[in-house]
Amino acid sequence: MVVPVVATFLGSIALIIFKTIELFLSVGDIVLAGKGISQRSAKMIAVGIIDAVDVFLIAIAVYIISIGLYSLFVDDKLNLPKWLEIKNLEDLKGNLISVVIAVLSVLFLQKAVSWDGGHEILSFGVAVAVVILALTFFLYKTNENRTKQ
Repeated sequence: MVVPVVATFLGSIALIIFKTIELFLSVGDIVLAGKGISQRSAKMIAVGIIDAVDVFLIAIAVYIISIGLYSLFVDDKLNLPKWLEIKNLEDLKGNLISVVIAVLSVLFLQKAVSWDGGHEILSFGVAVAVVILALTFFLYKTNENRTKQ
């Protein structure tokens, strides 16, 4: 289990470093562009920043998986914050699903910001909402079953 722990940790760090560099380069382009930024380019900058947030959330999910696998299979004595304590695979799934819900929300926000007025955003929004609803229901039922035991 050390291999997936190390691989997921390195993957998380790689995502964070890559997107941070890309974000700094984008900010540099914005500063160099100065007053020549139009409404459309400002919108595209916002989409780029939202995209960075999306990638950071995915990196956080991968990091949580790494920490969770480590605490479950290698060393359960890690000093972790209460919200990150993982006692079983159900806790790990719950944390992962919570981050997936956040990623889907940011993905919809990204589409909404770059929306050009077409009707496709409605079907995309409904699809995202249905997935979020299903994941939320799954979390609710999982927590309900755990409290009954």
